[in-house]
Amino acid sequence: MSTIIKRIALWAPLLFIAWVATMAFVMRFSDAAPAAVVMFPGEAFLAGLPEDAAVISASAATVTLKSDTPDFAARLYRAGALLVLPAGLTGCLPLPGALANKG
Repeated sequence: MSTIIKRIALWAPLLFIAWVATMAFVMRFSDAAPAAVVMFPGEAFLAGLPEDAAVISASAATVTLKSDTPDFAARLYRAGALLVLPAGLTGCLPLPGALANKG
C-alpha cells in the first residue's frame, strides 16, 4: 500500500470518532438540536423514557426522540442511553428560504 492510503486508512476512523464525540458533546451541553438520536437503545432505556419524550422514529439501532424541555440529553443519559446525538439540525448555514421568510 502506498503511504497516502495508509495515512487515510489510519486517520479516517479517528476523524469519524472525533466527529461523533464532538456531536455527543454538543448535544450533552446545549439544547440547540430540536431532536435527539439515541444509538443502540436497550429495552430498559425504552421502558424508562422521560415522560415528555416523544418518539419520532425507531429502528433496531436507533430511536429518534423530541422534547421541548431543557436538558433533554442529560435526562436521556440518566434513563440509560449509551450515546445521544443531535437530530434535526439544519447545518451551519440557514436555508435560502429561511432568510426571505423572516421579514
